[in-house]
Amino acid sequence: MANGANQIIERVVNAAVFNEAGKFLGIASIDLPQIQAMADTVSGAGIAGEVESPVLGHFQAMTTTFHWRSIEPDAVALCEQRAHQVDCRASQQVTETATGEITTMPVRTTMKIIPKSFNMGSLQPGTATDSEQEFEVIYIKLFVGGAEVLEIDKYNFVCRINGNDLLASVRSDLGLN
Repeated sequence: MANGANQIIERVVNAAVFNEAGKFLGIASIDLPQIQAMADTVSGAGIAGEVESPVLGHFQAMTTTFHWRSIEPDAVALCEQRAHQVDCRASQQVTETATGEITTMPVRTTMKIIPKSFNMGSLQPGTATDSEQEFEVIYIKLFVGGAEVLEIDKYNFVCRINGNDLLASVRSDLGLN
C-alpha cells in the first residue's frame, strides 16, 4: 500500500520524456536505473563468516534505456557525447480502498545522462522502428506524489534518501563542504 493505509498504487497510466529545455521528446517506454550499492566483503577475527557490506552512499554504475516507437530527431540529439538532463514524468493510478475512488499521483525522475549506445531499430512498412538508446546515469532525483524521495549525484558526492543525506558526514570528513 502507498501514501497511507487506505491507498493502493496500481499502475502507471502513462509517461513522457522531456529534454533539459522542457521539450517533449517522443513516445517511449523507459527502463529506469537499478540502484545497487557498491559493496565489499568483510571477514576475519570476530566475524562468523563473511558479510557483504555496502559502502555508504556509493552505487554501482547506473544505466537507463529509452525504447522509442520511432526515430525521433530530438531524441537523436541525446547521442551528442555530453551530459544531458532529461525529465521523465509519469502518472500512477491510485485507488482509495475505502471509497473505490480512482485518482492519480505524479512520479517524476530527473536524470543527468551520458549516451552509451543508440540502436536505430528497423525500417519495416507499417511497424514501429523500436529504436533504443542506453545512457549512463550520473545524477538522479526521484519525486513521488510531489515529495523528493531519492537523490544521487555521483560527481557532487550527494546521496539523499527520504531526506536523509547519507554522505553529509563523509563530505565533512573530507573537507568537501
